[in-house]
Amino acid sequence: MSLLPRSAEEFSSAEYWERFFKKRGEKSFEWYGDYNKLCGVLHKYIKLQDKVLVVGCGNSELSEQMYDVGYKRLTNIDISETVVTHMNQRNAERRPNLTFQQVDATQTHYEDALYQACLDKGTLDAMASEEDGALARRMLAEVARVLCVGGRYLCVTLSQERVVKLAVEHFVSLGWAVRFHCLQEAENSEDSFALPVFILVCTKFRQPMPVPILEMCLGEEGTPSRLAGVAELLSAVRELQSYSVLRKRLRTRTDASSNPSLTLCHVKTGLPRYTLTVQDCAQNARVPRGNDFGVFIVPQGKESDWQYGSSEGRSQLAASANFKRLVIVAMHRDQLYTDMQAVQAELSQMVMELAPPGMPDNQQVPFLSVGGELGWREVISRGVSELSGDYCVEDVRGEDGQLYRRLVFLSNAGLVQSEGRLISTEAASDQRKKSKKKVKQTALPAASTGSLHVDSGFLCCAHHEVMIAGLTMLGVGAQQNIDCPVSVLMVGLGGGALAQFLRDFVPGVTVEVVELDPVVLELAKGYFAFRSDDRLTVTLGDGLERINALEKEGGCLLDVIMFDVDSKDSTVGMSCPPSAFVETSFLEKVRNLLTPKGVFMLNLVCRDSVLRKTVLERLRGTFSQMFSRKIAGEVNEVLLCCRGDGATEENSSPPPLPSAKAAKILQAALCNHTAGRASGPHIDIIDLLKDLKIA
Repeated sequence: MSLLPRSAEEFSSAEYWERFFKKRGEKSFEWYGDYNKLCGVLHKYIKLQDKVLVVGCGNSELSEQMYDVGYKRLTNIDISETVVTHMNQRNAERRPNLTFQQVDATQTHYEDALYQACLDKGTLDAMASEEDGALARRMLAEVARVLCVGGRYLCVTLSQERVVKLAVEHFVSLGWAVRFHCLQEAENSEDSFALPVFILVCTKFRQPMPVPILEMCLGEEGTPSRLAGVAELLSAVRELQSYSVLRKRLRTRTDASSNPSLTLCHVKTGLPRYTLTVQDCAQNARVPRGNDFGVFIVPQGKESDWQYGSSEGRSQLAASANFKRLVIVAMHRDQLYTDMQAVQAELSQMVMELAPPGMPDNQQVPFLSVGGELGWREVISRGVSELSGDYCVEDVRGEDGQLYRRLVFLSNAGLVQSEGRLISTEAASDQRKKSKKKVKQTALPAASTGSLHVDSGFLCCAHHEVMIAGLTMLGVGAQQNIDCPVSVLMVGLGGGALAQFLRDFVPGVTVEVVELDPVVLELAKGYFAFRSDDRLTVTLGDGLERINALEKEGGCLLDVIMFDVDSKDSTVGMSCPPSAFVETSFLEKVRNLLTPKGVFMLNLVCRDSVLRKTVLERLRGTFSQMFSRKIAGEVNEVLLCCRGDGATEENSSPPPLPSAKAAKILQAALCNHTAGRASGPHIDIIDLLKDLKIA
């Protein structure tokens, strides 16, 4: 450890290397691998008769081994007098024509176009560590000068981003062809590099190339993959480095609390094809003999389900599968998959490199799936929102065989933003014919798939169902007049499923939805058959600002306020709602906007237990009563908070949970309000209230 440099500047200085080799003494220093590891690529690009300049040779045995196999025209240079003297003495008798010279690689005395090849093992990495890269640029300029037309610069490197960027941009500006070979680590030794070793090959042309040629090869003989630009090349390097680091970590230890993941891209297109997540069991778990390693392939369209898309769900899946290590594979959009056998064949080699330490070499690794099916998904729209980023609208087939439409923002691909069930358009047409009410319809050609239409009576999200059941808190189901007016303010539209359900099935309701992103509104209209009218309006704007404005205006009291809005801040352990929506001062404004019997409904998604406790404490301090209903198999929980102005010190006990009678009356009200529709609401109010608890 004492031989490692203390700073980047020292790493590129002649004094450092002089001290290094004096301390190292007779022992060779094989920077990034020896001849056996590198020879496959070296022989591919350097001919035996070529004149080769080896820059920054150090006391490596590489030149000696190349000389022994037939390379007799090697000129080795190094800035260290100590190492040059030592290497000349070491080779004087056995290799009299192998020369070592003390020369600064940034200003050599060699004539132009003298060499057919220039070999560099780690020297560029050392020089580029200087902050502005000036040394490295001067060396590369010398390399370009001394190489003849058709000559090649071969650089063995760890490909740190600043090094790659500096070198590639330099040679691209000269019109040279650039190719990388990523050498795969075969050894499992503890002292091997975690990062992979690359060999950069840059070829000089008589006329500069008008369009840069940038290529990546896996291994010595890998097929070159053409890349569009320097940024794409850097991305490819980072992916290979991430994979190598992951392999190194996984083959030396296991950690059940860590779920490392890896994205594999298509070789030709560069698009993501598979995401592999590694789930290890707890060290004290009892695993059957032979169950060291398994691979689970998630059906298409199911990767965002809680069981596959959350760390908690994947942990449960691994525990039920009972393997020491389970690799969970998700397939990506816009990729073609033939069948399960083809997927297994494509993944076999790659996943075997992620096997746990100590697994026998001859052990068979099972591929698991749900019913042996790949699943089905069809992407029907893609686009970009300035506020929310890339999005995708897709149709998927559920485990029940039904088709569902989903909106997913790709910045959080594991979360379904909105979902609706698709039903026969014929049934939807029949409902309109039977309807006694004449409602103006807007043509929405994109809202259907063939003969399918979004079913407004079906709520795919369980937390939406709980919010509907929470209306019993109002007394909607307890009053004689079930058509009494109910005013609702909802923050967060999504596909509009919850808002439309309220309008279509809850008697006497009026709904205002506040949505920040205008693209979301257009997607709801175009793909989820959302329509507004005099009982359902949409206000485009910030929910925080809307509530602040209503509270400041005064005179506006609401029966229900609902928050179902996700957070874009992934650094906070709460993905719904944004933190500003649960600040005490803002919650007080929400309370002030409610009628005396009003209810505030919050969809809370919080994985941080300390933060969740803080949110609950703020709600308890603001509202007189709070009920909680957790969603089975998900992180979501719905909080129902009552203003409860009627409570006094003499009567301070909390009101009871909603009665079965109130639930039955609300259920009847929903069902009676389905005239002219293909089917009634698919919701069971009584069942939803069974697990409601006082929070």
